[in-house]
Amino acid sequence: MRRVLIVGCGLWLFATLSLAAETQVAVAANLAAPMRQIATLFERDTGHTARLAFGSTGGFYAQIRNGAPFDVLLAADAATPMRLEGEGAAVPASRFTYAVGRLVLWSARRDVVDDRGEILRSAKVGRLAIANPKLAPYGAAAVQALDRLGIAGALRDKWVQGENIAQTYQFVASGNADIGFVALSQVVAQGQIKAGSGWIVPETLHDPIRQDAVLLSRGKDNPAALALMRFLRSDTARQLIAEHGYGF
Repeated sequence: MRRVLIVGCGLWLFATLSLAAETQVAVAANLAAPMRQIATLFERDTGHTARLAFGSTGGFYAQIRNGAPFDVLLAADAATPMRLEGEGAAVPASRFTYAVGRLVLWSARRDVVDDRGEILRSAKVGRLAIANPKLAPYGAAAVQALDRLGIAGALRDKWVQGENIAQTYQFVASGNADIGFVALSQVVAQGQIKAGSGWIVPETLHDPIRQDAVLLSRGKDNPAALALMRFLRSDTARQLIAEHGYGF
């Protein structure tokens, strides 16, 4: 009986492992923290593995069009997944909004950024970090906010441009920039800015940062990619995303 039980357990484990698959996922840099947690829970709950690559949405677009082996794209905007779908590089009707991002003007030091962003109009402003607006939607939103405030031109000479929002955050965190526009998800914990000082930019100053996921053509028959797209809609994933400062 014991031998039968052991053999049965072995067959069950073999069947589970044989059904497990792996998916390659291109993830917008601002989503790094919650997505690492989501990937761990996804593997625990489904047996599938999500291999994550982080970077700028614009950079991922170019890589995907050049044949990069990604199955899923979690973009920092809605336009890029729509564009890929229109170009035949993504599965039609697979797009959905998994998060709405928030922009924050942040300093690694306390008492530098006030709660209305007036530091931007101060002569004390030093280097201002902004993600490349041509590649990173958060960078585009930052430029749009500065334009609507009427101060983009006056600050342009002070810009320090990051390739993506992760590099932009590092510029500010390391002190290579005095202040910078980063994703709220990078600096928030339990609804509060966890270090330094910041101003959450009013959503009226920029277009909504709607972040869409899309199943890429390469992943259309990959069970792990299909499972991940479903998992991102689960209450588990949505709760983690919300805890990192995103809306829906």
